[in-house]
Amino acid sequence: MKIKYFCVVLLAFWIALLTSCVTINIYFPAAAAEKAADKIIEEVWQLDQKEED
Repeated sequence: MKIKYFCVVLLAFWIALLTSCVTINIYFPAAAAEKAADKIIEEVWQLDQKEED
């Protein structure tokens, strides 16, 4: 009887473990991402202009 109970608990544990895999998606607001990209591009262009001088 103890072995059967142990097998059921073990099976439940493995099922819980396998189904607990979760993917976390983080969504950024498009406007904020675009603003950050523009800022990075401006910084890169400023570095290029300084190197040319």
